[in-house]
Amino acid sequence: MNRVLEVYKEYFWEFFNELPKEVQEKIDYVFEIIMSVDRLPKKFFKHADEGIYEIRIERDSNIYRIFSFFDDGKLVILLHGFQKKSQKLPAKEIKRAKKLRKMYYDDKEKS
Repeated sequence: MNRVLEVYKEYFWEFFNELPKEVQEKIDYVFEIIMSVDRLPKKFFKHADEGIYEIRIERDSNIYRIFSFFDDGKLVILLHGFQKKSQKLPAKEIKRAKKLRKMYYDDKEKS
């Protein structure tokens, strides 16, 4: 399997660049798994809501989530990320992911 990952705008990088190096390395490790295996383990990748998926990262008892979706056979990822502080996914984060996905398709339609 060779899944293509694509970054949309700067939202992910703003999140990623603020993280400690060891968390960035764990995210890179999870991305390698996502790109290379046929069946993604739920430990790292799970459907969140209406075509939005969460990439799941745990490091030193901290939990991080990065939202993504599929488009034209590739995984458009890195919409934005956040550090999760409770069991339930925050509704505002899912809403933001849907808004960014809409912006992605609007931008794609214009080009």
